Amino acid sequence: MAIYLDPPLWPAHGTLFSHLISDTSLAELHAFAEAAGIPDRAFDGDHYDVPERRYESLVAAGALPVEARILVRKLIASGLRIPARERNSSLKMPLLKRWNSVLPGHEVLFLDLLDRWSEPHRSYHGRTHLLAVLEALDLLTEPAIPPRAVLLAAWFHDAVYHGIPGQDEEESARLAEERLSEAGLPAAEVAEVARLVRVTSDHRPAPGDDGGVLLCDADLSVLGSEPGQYARYVAAVRKDFAHVGDADFAAGRAAVVRRLLDLDPLFHTDRARRLWLEAARRNLAAELQTAGL
Repeated sequence: MAIYLDPPLWPAHGTLFSHLISDTSLAELHAFAEAAGIPDRAFDGDHYDVPERRYESLVAAGALPVEARILVRKLIASGLRIPARERNSSLKMPLLKRWNSVLPGHEVLFLDLLDRWSEPHRSYHGRTHLLAVLEALDLLTEPAIPPRAVLLAAWFHDAVYHGIPGQDEEESARLAEERLSEAGLPAAEVAEVARLVRVTSDHRPAPGDDGGVLLCDADLSVLGSEPGQYARYVAAVRKDFAHVGDADFAAGRAAVVRRLLDLDPLFHTDRARRLWLEAARRNLAAELQTAGL
């Protein structure tokens, strides 16, 4: 078991950054980072980004300095490296293919949405989340194809994201109304897309709301992921709220987790319950216990 640190070669925010990893477990990495005073928001899924000024102190604390290429090899061998398809920067072509199957001939709108989902302040609420929701919709409806209004609602549901619950969904719904009307979609379909986006503000679709049920289940599918992926989700959410202090974030996150545990049902479709419910409740409960929330 060891902690590794590559040289400060990666420019950002007016300085250079190193990558800090474990060759064994994220728990070991988090423990080292906490002891070294590295904030949670510096965690990026499988490593910590640390500024050049911390390099010598981290080596003194026990991090082993290695070349960047060696660090990458160590991370791959550990099994902790996030697959490329789960990183925002690599998903343009898969998303373009999906967009063209839903609304072909509207590349300008696609590029606008892609830019929004790629904004630098997003960590969890980025392209990876968008693709995950679209893939979850596939799972929930196969062998059929998800309704177009539901797919478009997935594309718009976090198109506006400032980390303000309720307001983000409302602004995203208004954006859908504006852009889809400009694209020439029927008024009734535009209204349905906007309505579905608004449903994601509390994930409480009304009985009989088939579209809302599908979208909410897909949006929350990450809760039922395997533990490593769930840990990356929690860390990414923390980065989305990097502007919030640790104590305030912990209190807010605890409220969110408890609200999710109290949702009855958490998932609405039989298939979603089979796929994700047991793991979701286990992940949420473990998060509360681990964080002491």
